[in-house]
Parts: sequence; structure tokens; C-alpha cells
Amino acid sequence: MSETAQFASNEIRDWLEKETVEILSPVQEEASQLCGEMDAAIQNLVDASRVLLDNSNKDIERENKKVYKRAKALNKLSHLFLERLRKLKIPSKVTYESLSVFVQETQKAFLTIEIDIKNWFPKISPFFILDRRRFLSVYEKSKASLKTLKDFLTDTYIKTKTLEDTFQLISDLQSLEKKLLEVEAQIAKIENERSFIQAEVDKLRQRTSELRSKGTFDQLRTLGAEAEMLNRKLGHDLRHLRKAFLKMKALAFRGGGVGLTQTEIKKIGQYMEKPFEALTTEEPGIPVFKLILEELGDLMDKRKLKLKSDKARKAKQAIANILNQDSLAGLKKKSDEVAKQKKQLTTSKEIWETRSSLNLLQERTTKLRARQANLEADKKEKEDKYNKLLSEIQDDKKEIESNTLDFLGQKVKIT
Repeated sequence: MSETAQFASNEIRDWLEKETVEILSPVQEEASQLCGEMDAAIQNLVDASRVLLDNSNKDIERENKKVYKRAKALNKLSHLFLERLRKLKIPSKVTYESLSVFVQETQKAFLTIEIDIKNWFPKISPFFILDRRRFLSVYEKSKASLKTLKDFLTDTYIKTKTLEDTFQLISDLQSLEKKLLEVEAQIAKIENERSFIQAEVDKLRQRTSELRSKGTFDQLRTLGAEAEMLNRKLGHDLRHLRKAFLKMKALAFRGGGVGLTQTEIKKIGQYMEKPFEALTTEEPGIPVFKLILEELGDLMDKRKLKLKSDKARKAKQAIANILNQDSLAGLKKKSDEVAKQKKQLTTSKEIWETRSSLNLLQERTTKLRARQANLEADKKEKEDKYNKLLSEIQDDKKEIESNTLDFLGQKVKIT
């Protein structure tokens, strides 16, 4: 058992050529010689067709009634011969595949010519007898050349087809490896850009954090948290009025005798959903809310608005606490202070500049994130292409190794 020889993909061709030169070169030389002979045979047939064309033209010009129709038929036939023969081209690079295609095309052309000869030459007889004999002689020689070429292809050249295919596989392999390197470079470039963008995003995130932690902005965030806390506290204090408020709004929409304006009814919804906002937009003493509560108490006393006994008791207690004990006064004062400070800070130059900077940072970050997403998609596409090329390279290497073992009995490994 011979040892396995290892070759790089750019070395295997030279080694294989040296090992097979005595096998492949004579076959290729004979193929080239036979192609030359076939080309000459086709050219001779073209010349013989031109003779038919020229001589038939002469008789057409003479307008001899006895010959005229047959001359026209031969003229048309010779045009067809030339048209078919001119399409036959010897392959510029002779391989088993290219020669097989040429032989098949030539066989089809010759078969059509032979059918035309059998159909038309008897009809043209007895005229142009010498021209037709000369053409038939050249045609038979051309057929003989084609048979010789076909026999060579099927008996001799086919034995080296595997070797010839292997050389083509080597060329394909080198082309694939070149593409692989190009894709690898593209992936590396994408990675570099992704790293750069990530560094930029990190810088923007750091700058955003710094801006958000600035004293004034931090103070505004603290006030926002206080406002939210007051909002929850107000919501909790008004929780026993929620069911009553819902029924009151329903009565108002149905025209159930609720003595409130649309603005005041809207205010009910505000106290239910955003009590801090509702409270801070009230005048001192919360006159609108107290008016609403008085109306609510009146509706409950007149039994126009009915609640379960426990809910009604708790609602009336909450109304009494607000109207009689001014239980929301402390929250009103605190909420107004927080709202005032928020407004002052919100409209300050420093906050405006900080927010403007944050918006710009966010806009830049969004663009970079979008670019990152595009790069990720591009990288995925390139990686898929890379893996596909890698698979094709491995397949080609295995086939080259297998062909070399079959043809030469030599184990090789392409690295």
C-alpha cells in the first residue's frame, strides 16, 4: 500500500501533470490531430456545397426551362448545406466534454444533410450529375472522418475523461479557495466595523449616563419620583370614591340629573386616572373637586346614585373628610410645591440644553443600532456563503483524491 502524499491545492496540478503526461499528452495530441482532420473535412464539404451553389446559379441565370426548376431546388439545397455546415465549430479548447458536444452537433447536421440528399438528389437527376457525384464523394469522406473521431472519443478519449475532469476540478478548487479568501476578508471587515460601532455606542451610553446624572437633571428625576409617589398616595386616598365616580360619569352621560358641566365631568376622569395632575391644576382650596364631591353626596342622599351599603359608607366618609376636614390640604400644598419646582426646572436653560443633548445622543445611538443590525444581517449572509464555499471545497478535494487513487493508484491528501 503506497503512502499518502500531501499537496497544497496550488501544488497538486503540477504533480498530477508530471505523473500523467505520458498518458494524457498522446491522447490530447491525437484528439487535436483528429479535430484538425475533421475541420478540413467540413471545409471540403463547404467547398463542395459552394460548387453546387455556383453551378445552380449559372443555370438559373440561363433560364433554361428544362433545368430551371431543378437548378432552383439545388440552389436552395446548397444554401441549406452551407447554413448547417457554417454552424459547426471545432472547440477552441479540446476536452472530452467539448469534443462530445461537437461530435453530437456534427452528427445532427450530417443526418439532416443525408435526409436532404435522399429526398432531393433523385428529383434533381439527371442534371448536375458530376457536381452531385463530387459532393457525395466529399460527403462520404467527411462521414468517415466523423466516424473516426467518434470512435476515438468513445474508445480512447473516454479513458482519460476522469483525469481531464480532475484537472478541471483542480481549477474549480483554486477558484473556490480564492472566493473563500475574499469572503473571509469581507467578514473580517464587517467585524472591524461592528467593533468600531460598538465602541461608539458604549461612548454614547457613557455620555448619556453622565448627562442624566447631572445635578439639575438628577433633581428633576427626583421630583418626578416624588410626583409619582404623591400620585399613588392620592389614588389611595381617593380609592373609596372610584366606584361612585364611575356611576356619576355614567349618570351624567345618560342625562341622569347630574348638575355638572362637561369640564367638571372631565375633571372626574382626571382625578381617577391622574390625581396628581388633577390636584395641581386646581385653584387653592380645590373648589372644582369640592363642587364635584358636593354633587356626588347630593346624588347619593337622593338615592339617584346607589352603592352597596359598605361602599356607600366609605364613599360618604371620604367626601366628609375632604369637605369638612380638608384632608387633601396637605397633599395639595406638597403637590403644588413639587409641580412648581418641576416646571421651573423643566423650563430652565440647563435642562433644555441637557435634553437637547440627550435627544442628539439618542438619535445617533439609534442610527448606530440600525447600522449594527444591517451588519449582523450582512455578516450572517457572508458566513452562510463562507460555509457553503467551504463545503464545496471539501467536496472537490475528496473527489480529486478519489479520482487520483482510481486513475493512478496513488493516495493523495490535499491540504
